Amino acid sequence: MTGDLRLEITLEHFQKRGEGRLPGFIGIEFIEVTPKRAVARLELRAHHLAPNGYLHAATLVALADTACGYGCIASLPKGAENFTTIELKTNFLGTARDGAIRVEANLIHGGRTTQLWDATVRDETNDKVIALFRCTQLILYPRA
Repeated sequence: MTGDLRLEITLEHFQKRGEGRLPGFIGIEFIEVTPKRAVARLELRAHHLAPNGYLHAATLVALADTACGYGCIASLPKGAENFTTIELKTNFLGTARDGAIRVEANLIHGGRTTQLWDATVRDETNDKVIALFRCTQLILYPRA
């Protein structure tokens, strides 16, 4: 996909974007995707858990990274065609075993070559923060 992706900012577009790929396979549901913000949720199932019965760290990271990535797509500067994640960090503050988790991702820095995103993941059952996530996205432009 090339060109101005900002023209395709709809929830339906982003939900379809994940079909047949990791976001679709694990069941991420997008609630909001706008420039500078993305909100998504995930109903927890047995396959989201680690062998110890608690939420697998990779499940949480996949949710947060996907929300930041979709927000990045919605926030690309003019002329950019895509992005790639170049750094991410997660602080785990809690866990979940059932119910659903929700992420809210916000653009912190939107430059021409990089974007910095912060995301907060909460347990929907009690609204408890279970992780803080930060990533840096490298903005990609068409080759001359």
